[in-house]
Amino acid sequence: MELKNSSIYRYLMNSTSIIGALMALIASVLIIAFLLLEAFTGLENPYLGMFVYFAFPGMLIFGLLLIPVGAWRVRSRFRKHPELGIPRLPRLDLNDPHTLKLSIFFILASVVFIIVVGTASIKGFEFTESTTFCGELCHVVMQPEHTAWSNSPHAKVKCVECHVGPGAEWYVRAKLSGLRQVWAVLTHSWPTPIETPIENLRPARSTCEHCHWPEKFYAGRQKIFYHYAPNEDNTPREINMLIKIGGTPKTPNAMGIHWHIGREVTFIPGDKKRLTIPYVAVKGKDGTVTEYMDPSKPLSRDEIAKATKRIMDCTDCHNKPTHIYYSPGEEMDRNFASNTIDRGLPYIKKVAVDLLEKPYASTEEAVKALDAGIKDYYTKNYPEVAAKKGAAITQAIGQIQNIYKRNYFPKMKVSWKTYPNHIGHFYTAGCFRCHDGKHRSPEGKLISKDCKLCHEVLGQIQENIPTGKKVTEFVHPVDIGNEIYKTNCSECHAAGGYDVPGGGKH
Repeated sequence: MELKNSSIYRYLMNSTSIIGALMALIASVLIIAFLLLEAFTGLENPYLGMFVYFAFPGMLIFGLLLIPVGAWRVRSRFRKHPELGIPRLPRLDLNDPHTLKLSIFFILASVVFIIVVGTASIKGFEFTESTTFCGELCHVVMQPEHTAWSNSPHAKVKCVECHVGPGAEWYVRAKLSGLRQVWAVLTHSWPTPIETPIENLRPARSTCEHCHWPEKFYAGRQKIFYHYAPNEDNTPREINMLIKIGGTPKTPNAMGIHWHIGREVTFIPGDKKRLTIPYVAVKGKDGTVTEYMDPSKPLSRDEIAKATKRIMDCTDCHNKPTHIYYSPGEEMDRNFASNTIDRGLPYIKKVAVDLLEKPYASTEEAVKALDAGIKDYYTKNYPEVAAKKGAAITQAIGQIQNIYKRNYFPKMKVSWKTYPNHIGHFYTAGCFRCHDGKHRSPEGKLISKDCKLCHEVLGQIQENIPTGKKVTEFVHPVDIGNEIYKTNCSECHAAGGYDVPGGGKH
């Protein structure tokens, strides 16, 4: 029998099967071509990845399914004619040369299919675990978080290492959550800004502590904080401080900031963002529980019983370990300290912060306004500086525009103020949510507000401290009397982007 008269040949030669075969062939060629392109050039693109690892393999599988579907439809039509004698189930006669050739072709094609789809599946899995997939695919939605991550201390750590972690259970949870996020993107129903904290985030002990071992914490770390005043000279000042990180938790040497990890501390947040904490409970080594209450926001025993209590972990203080947004004042200080902005430009910090804090409808509008605003300021107020330091002004403008791009995202309604950082107590209450000197137990114990519990001043340099004088307690740049002990730092500094008073926003 000729090949053209073969029953298998007749079944396969139909429009449905032919279209399926062409789809499978085209998809296979595209997958192989783009995989080779990536291997030899290192090209990575989130949208291209969606095609190579998902769309094209889907097209390949769909095309291959069409081939038997078309053949089945043809065979079903033939079986309606009993005189043709077609059996209910197909026969595979390998003694027929044409059937043998088609069978060999099918086996070889199946091997190629398995290799292509298998490779795409493995690469697709790797792609879904990449920061490119997490941060760049949904560009508008994730741009703020991806930008903050790429400029953070954890920029070399993949998103999944913190947001998923090891184990099948949390991997499945993450993918199910991801499906909801994909739906929100497809339907343009995502919130602006993205809400935090994430309620279903995996406990930090299952993720953070894979790298940050509590057993390896040590007693202290020296840190120098550099600040510059928003005045004509951008006057520098610095604080040399010992941060009491703490000894090993759950040992007799447990102390300092990480004392909290060695105890079971439970709290009831007063709001969704956990900016206030009216109730704290601490379990002692003997198992006894001491409860502390904020007298200005007392909770009844019934409210305490019904409230959702949270066991304190790393992220209750380190809530922005990676997605960090900095105030304009902090950013300007960093640029001064690294000499990327010339501190000799009069009032550059004040001018930059004032311009950065203005509302802009888009990043493009902000970039143009910053360029024009800074140039106009020096042209009008310091024409000699504008003439002599044109290159320095241009460099400063570029750096200040980058500050905006890192910390302001109008499309998502995100700015450096959107997501409070609970480390410290400068722009938000932070530590003072509990350590405010007000939380009291029924026995009269207080959660202390003593600064030296967490850090000690080793030295300080600024205008209102005589040269050579050694200080052991923090000296405010401006004399505010006893308010330094009564008022939280954030009550003044949260008002604007400056880090010292005198910027016009305090």
